[in-house]
Amino acid sequence: MYLLLSIFLCTILGISLFFIPPYIGIILSFGIVIGSLFRALYILNDIHKRISDALPRKNLLEKSYEKHVEKKESEV
Repeated sequence: MYLLLSIFLCTILGISLFFIPPYIGIILSFGIVIGSLFRALYILNDIHKRISDALPRKNLLEKSYEKHVEKKESEV
């Protein structure tokens, strides 16, 4: 339902941009595109934060310990 509403509103917006003077239409179109890009960037940043918080990071000590254990296992 949200998709149909979005398509309908974008159609009305496109028709209205077509009938207004070009300089106003260019300014409005530029604002819509840049606003959409910033919103997408914000959402991607939020997703990145949530994923990076969910996955634990190993510090240098844990990495070196794992290398040491792997080295000892390969020697035996």
